[in-house]
Amino acid sequence: MATASRTPRGDRIGVRVLGELDLDSARRLRPGLHEALAASKRGLDLDLGGLGFCDCAGLGVLMELRQLACAQGKTVVIRVGSPMVDRLLGLLGARELFAPPDTPGIEPRHPGPAAAPSPGAGTSSGPLSSRGHTNGTACRRGPRR
Repeated sequence: MATASRTPRGDRIGVRVLGELDLDSARRLRPGLHEALAASKRGLDLDLGGLGFCDCAGLGVLMELRQLACAQGKTVVIRVGSPMVDRLLGLLGARELFAPPDTPGIEPRHPGPAAAPSPGAGTSSGPLSSRGHTNGTACRRGPRR
């Protein structure tokens, strides 16, 4: 099971997630993540360095959190990445969705040994790619269907 803790950081809130982010823990953490986002003025800074596992439900809660932040004019930034989450986001072409708006294309920092780069990282043009799209609030989104 994953656990999360939050720390106020000025107009943003830092959230550290540890453990395994799966279907059960994603459901359990969702309300707290939404509360942290609502309590912040500009958004959340995520530390996912302690995640040992993340499935599609865990990834889904991160994408949902980002979408909610965009609707509120805020951002969700992965400041410390987990090799697992970084690989999933890279495969989906969605890594840049969680990059700081002032430094596009930044790679998240990993606390452990460097992971091998994702095959084709940054080259996906799939439905979650954000290349060249913005809604004016630093929230990049995928192409319209």
